[in-house]
This record gives sequence, C-alpha cells and structure tokens, in this order.
Amino acid sequence: MKKYFSCILLFSILCMGCSNAQDGLTVAAFEKRMLTGNAQLLDVRTAGEFQSGHLKNALQADWLNKEQFTDRISYLDKNKPILVYCASGVRSASAAKWLLAKGFTDVKNLNGGLTSWKLDNKPVDAEVEGAQMTAETYSSLILSGDVVLVDFGAEWCPPCKKMEPVLQQLQKELPNKFQLVKVDGGLDIDVMKAQNVSAIPVFIIYKKGIEIWRKQGIVELEVLKAKLSQ
Repeated sequence: MKKYFSCILLFSILCMGCSNAQDGLTVAAFEKRMLTGNAQLLDVRTAGEFQSGHLKNALQADWLNKEQFTDRISYLDKNKPILVYCASGVRSASAAKWLLAKGFTDVKNLNGGLTSWKLDNKPVDAEVEGAQMTAETYSSLILSGDVVLVDFGAEWCPPCKKMEPVLQQLQKELPNKFQLVKVDGGLDIDVMKAQNVSAIPVFIIYKKGIEIWRKQGIVELEVLKAKLSQ
C-alpha cells in the first residue's frame, strides 16, 4: 500500500511539473508580456494562416512542418522569453512543451490562441496584398548593376531577421560596390518558384546578369564580402 501511494505521489508531482511547463496565459497577461518588448513572439501556424492575420512583429515557424520548425527555432535566443500562439492554443501548447524540453527557459502559450485574442477585440496584422514581382521585373533587377545581390527573405522569418544587420553592415562596408535586391518570400511566389527557392533566406549573386553564387541560410559578413569582391 505504501508503495502504491508513493507511486501516486510521484505521478502527481510529475503531472504538476508538466502542467507548469505548459501553463498558458490569458489574453490580457499575454499582451502585457508582449508590451515589455523583450520577448520573442512566435506564431506556430502555417504560412497561409499567418498571412491571413497575425500578431504584430511575430515570427513564423510551422509546428506541423518539423524540419522547418526545428531550423527556424535554432535562430531564436534561448535566454530570452518566448511567447507562442496558434489558432486555438493546441499546437502552441505542444510547441511550448517542446521548446522547454530543448532548453528554452521561459516559454508561455496564449490560452485559446488567436481566436481568444480576436474575441477580446485585440488588433491583428494581415499581410498587405500587393502585386507579385513578375519574372520580367526580376530579370531587369538582376541587370540593374554589374554586381547584384538578391535577398530572398521575409520579416517573419527568424534567420532572415538575423541577416538584416549583416546586410546593413555589408552596404556600409561596400558602398556602391553592388546593388541589393529584395524578394519577398511571402508574396513573390512565382519568382521563388522560377528561381527554385523553397526555403528562406536565400542569397544569390549575379555578375552582369549571370548567377555566380547562391547560398541558403545564414551567411557570415566576410563570406558575402569575399563573394561580392571576386
């Protein structure tokens, strides 16, 4: 009997720990944490769901696409809080548990997800609809200078955000040495397909309109400088 009660006690403690790990926040508490400005905001829905409406400044990593999710999460800071949400709170609860198991120290889920957020009349950003870049436009852009660096990225992509200061520094260190062209990975789908870009970020260097180098993922500043100077 004593052994039986010991097992029950141990099970209760473990369950309590799991519950704490997945404790969600109300809309009000989640918003309060957002407004501190020091948390990483993560949308774990699909790209299509994200584009239909998302929280301001959110990054996106599809929990249902494990390869993409694992890759994008690798660019987040484990020592900074993460606020995670999905449509109803189910996927994000699973994602929060996974993140905690991977060493992220402060992960909070939005109870009820974006549905609860909307029911509380909180603001949601939507992708601004606009004309896609055409193949003709892309062709003209890669001829806009002797050396052109094309950045396939998006504001909601974690590794793309990591590359922003690198590209800014690159422009400072190599002024007038190359043209920077940006392709929106969430909008310019036809160009993405035509250039065989399936994951972002991707960087392509053209010289006189001819592709001489491409790389998917994070690229160091010195590597970009070397490739542009060849």
